[in-house]
This record gives sequence, structure tokens and C-alpha cells, in this order.
Amino acid sequence: MPEPPACNASPLIVLARAGHLALLRAVYGTVVVPEGVTSEILRGPSNDPALVGLQSESWLMRTAVGDVPAHIAAWDLGSGEAEVLAWANRHPGCEAILDNRVGRRCARALGLPVRGTLGVVLLAKRGGVIQAARPVMDALVRAGLYLEPDLREQALRLVGE
Repeated sequence: MPEPPACNASPLIVLARAGHLALLRAVYGTVVVPEGVTSEILRGPSNDPALVGLQSESWLMRTAVGDVPAHIAAWDLGSGEAEVLAWANRHPGCEAILDNRVGRRCARALGLPVRGTLGVVLLAKRGGVIQAARPVMDALVRAGLYLEPDLREQALRLVGE
């Protein structure tokens, strides 16, 4: 069985605010949430859907990561991104779920599997978890996810919409 992915704050926040946090569970089962990500989410308002989910969903595995290796720290990422990548680096096959452009670039440079929020939606569509990706993308955009129109249309074509 593959390692559960490690997820950064922004995918958790936007999926929760859009009412689609459960997509992560449906696609992956368990999702690792490093301490740095947990701290970021806990600083939000007490009624934030991501905070509520983090406190109530046992499949969101809050995890201590330990020291971030120097080769990741050198990228000067936020603590959440750095810990997601450190976790993925220590667990071969573990996917890093993050939307931050520099964090994604770092993951690719290190040869780590990486997927963004949009990629999770596409995976859910391909796996039959959702009937259509378009309404989920619409909800994510309303919840604050920025998607370039061309990327959105390209993604929809990839899943036959």
C-alpha cells in the first residue's frame, strides 16, 4: 500500500471551505498533516471549516516531522511547505499535496511526487469519486482557489468535460 500523502494548508483550507474536504479521504484514505501545517490552520478563526475538519477527522493524521533537511530549508519555504516536503522526502513514494509554486518547484527538483488541489479533483473524477469536476472546481474558485482559465479548461478536457 502506498504511503499516505502529506498535505499543506492551502489545499486543506480551500477544499474545506468549498465543502469538499472529504475528497482527500475518498482518494487517499489517510492524509498526513505536518505540525507546521496544523499550526497555520489553528491560527485561523475557530469556525473555519479546515480547522473544524482538522480537529474532528481522524483520517487527517497530525504528525510531527522533526528537522527539515538543509537541502529543503535552502528553498526558504514556509514551515508548512517545508515540513510537507521533508515528510515526503523521508517517505519514498509519498506524494506532497501543495499549491505553492515554489514548493512545487522544490518537490520536482527533489524528484518528489507532487499534486495540487486541482490534481486531487482530477484524480477524484478519474477514480469515480465524483461525477463531474466542473462543479467542484467552481466551488473551489468561490472558496478562494485561483485557477487560470486556460489551465481550468485544459484540466476539464483531460477528464472529458
